[in-house]
Amino acid sequence: MFVDIVKIKVSGGKGGNGAVAFHREKYVASGGPDGGDGGKGGDIVFRVDTNLSTLADFRYKRVYKAENGKDGGGNRCYGKKGKDLIIRVPKGTIIREVETGTLMADMSGDEDFIAAHGGKGGWGNRHFATPTRQAPRFAKDGAPGESWELQLELKLLADVGLLGYPNVGKSTLISVVSEAKPNIGNYHFTTLTPVLGVVSLGEGSSFVMADIPGLIEGAADGIGLGHQFLKHVERCRMLVHIVDVAGSEGRDPIEDFETINAELERFNPEMTGLPQIVAGNKIDMASDEDVERFRKYVEDKGYEYYSICAPIKEGTKELIGAVAAKLATLPPIKHYEPEEIPLDLLEKKQDHGFTIRVEDDVYIVEADWLVPILAKIDFDDYESLQYLQRVMQSSGINDALLERGIQDGDTVSLYDIEFEYVT
Repeated sequence: MFVDIVKIKVSGGKGGNGAVAFHREKYVASGGPDGGDGGKGGDIVFRVDTNLSTLADFRYKRVYKAENGKDGGGNRCYGKKGKDLIIRVPKGTIIREVETGTLMADMSGDEDFIAAHGGKGGWGNRHFATPTRQAPRFAKDGAPGESWELQLELKLLADVGLLGYPNVGKSTLISVVSEAKPNIGNYHFTTLTPVLGVVSLGEGSSFVMADIPGLIEGAADGIGLGHQFLKHVERCRMLVHIVDVAGSEGRDPIEDFETINAELERFNPEMTGLPQIVAGNKIDMASDEDVERFRKYVEDKGYEYYSICAPIKEGTKELIGAVAAKLATLPPIKHYEPEEIPLDLLEKKQDHGFTIRVEDDVYIVEADWLVPILAKIDFDDYESLQYLQRVMQSSGINDALLERGIQDGDTVSLYDIEFEYVT
């Protein structure tokens, strides 16, 4: 089953808790605190798998959570890091954050993408020793991992997209110019999923061609199958528009040509700017007058035109040669640039719940929603610090600290960040 869009939830592992421990050794008096830090939680990592061609596996599993970090121990023993969770996706998968619609990654290369970082391990009590607090009996809990609801959308990576009405010969063409083996039949919607074929030009040169199925009038509005697959054309470097020049099903080839182009423009106006070569198929069933009429119309509109009879490969060599020559002048396949999730939107989607506990005059604030915001704060930048101050004020953390009796100069602890409180 071809599935090209799914929603899943991912969560990095929670960091391990810091340990409260004191050094115990014969002949060593007052060894002091030596509680170790907790281990970092595992990350959620997306990885391209070229053996996959669909997102079907995600229909049956929608929640993914990485392993938690282990707790710290005595004698300054660090907790073990949680194991990363690797999620494999087809090449060309787009990852978006659902709430804000932010494009987080385009899995078109070979690099891994960390979608949700694991939480940092909590500090052991040795970190809290000071000249006036020599035996702290508290430690920090590990931070929660990042958590996101993501939309995965597959946009196929192909140099050339084949367009045209059903049953005009797209599948036949891709089967004779590549090793692809699509279903071929003399009826509409024979092809129910996009088909990719590698067209070899010899001497290590090749390009990828995609048969985009089911385009008819109204495809951009969801009629037929084309609305499901139009997005796969967006990455293509150029288009080959196949038309039944014989009008074997009672339609006018010129009207077919204009209808499909109109659907492309309605779906995404940028696609009308893609280079397009027109191929008039089924010339064995067409009169010379029909072929010439369509050729003149297409060429008058500025398109290259080639007559073919795909089943017997007539004219296909010339068509593929023209496609290869055009590709040599075009930029590479489109890749989408990742975006930063806006901090203000990130804050709005949180529930603003928090807890405050006081240990030896340290005010420890814990709030799961604050973790991804803290990860994006630049503590060397004044405006970024001002933003964090506004978040603490609007969420009620500042008021709660005052209610607990905090004074100027007291220490506030936000996971692995500590600062002196100033009114």
